[in-house]
This record gives sequence, structure tokens and C-alpha cells, in this order.
Amino acid sequence: MHIGCDNCANRIPCNHSFDGSWQLGQEDHCLMMKLAKAGSVHGKFRRMIAVYVDITAPLYWWKEFDTYKVGTVANSCSTMHKIHAKEFILDDFSHEHLLENDEDVKTPSLTILKLIVEQLNEYRQIFLETGNKAAWWQMIQLLPSSYNQKRTVMLNYEVLSNIYQYRREHKLDEWREFCQWIENLPYAEIITCNAEEVTQDA
Repeated sequence: MHIGCDNCANRIPCNHSFDGSWQLGQEDHCLMMKLAKAGSVHGKFRRMIAVYVDITAPLYWWKEFDTYKVGTVANSCSTMHKIHAKEFILDDFSHEHLLENDEDVKTPSLTILKLIVEQLNEYRQIFLETGNKAAWWQMIQLLPSSYNQKRTVMLNYEVLSNIYQYRREHKLDEWREFCQWIENLPYAEIITCNAEEVTQDA
């Protein structure tokens, strides 16, 4: 729509080229902000703003994400069917907080993860060579929750608003990083406008 800079929701001067592309007008933006600030009942228009995103995250994070069942659809790379598809490497796992040197324990946690990766690859090789289902079970049940899985997820701005309110100061790095991504979405203020009203206790 040729709304021009005077009517653009991005403050003057706006950064859009005058090319006829869709832009949100100031009055519509003001109405959306008013409804969003009034809460989820009045801000239900956010449910209609769909977002598709590829997310790679550890299984322990996905367990928490799965609590947001309403308004989300996910298509994942199947761990059950694809666990043997490639050789395991250390970077397949989130391990940035694992200790390489720790005088308080016999075996540091990073060393343990490296041993698990080595063991997973041994069972993978056995499975590939023999088809032995027992070797497959060893991979499935030995796989740590730090294993990174990729999913294509469909969300909407209402779900993202709930996530942002309750997870932006979470102790997990992954949640804080996800909320930083939310802050960079188009018109993210429609999502984040109520965040200061929620006390974070996670």
C-alpha cells in the first residue's frame, strides 16, 4: 500500500522504499498496540499472525517448549528413525557449560560426554553392519538430553507473546536466545508490550 512516510507505523523518517510493498499504517499500529496491551482476549488478532521457523535445540529444551501445545505445529527430524543416519560428533550436543577440568569429581562431565559420543558411534557401526536391534536400543536409551534436534515449527504472535513473558529471563540460555530472536521479528512490540507486567520466577 502506498501509505507514505507520514502514515508509516515506523517513525518518520521510515526506512521503506516507496515500492508498493505492504506496510503497516500508524492508525492500525496504534489499534493493535492498544488491543495487545489489553490482554490475550482483546489481543486475539495476534493468533492470526503466523510465524514459521527452523529451530535446532537440545532435547531438554524441546521438553519445555512442548508445553506450548496450543497454537503450535512442529515437524521434527525423527530421532527414532534417523539416529543412525550420521556419525555422532561432540557438536551434535549442547555442551558449552560442561566442565573439562573439575577437581571435585573423579571424571569431569565433558569427558563423560566424549565417552558417550564414542560409545554411540560404536553401537552405530554395529547397527549399520549387522542390523542388530539391540545396538539400536543402546543408541536410543543412551542418547543424552543435550542432543540437538532440528524442528520446523509454526507459531503465532500470541504464542510468542506468552513465551516472551515467561521465558525471557529463564535460567536456560536457549530460552533467552529464543526471546532475543522474538525481539527482532517485525513489529515485535506487539508481542513484547506486556512483558514488564509479569514477574519471572523460572
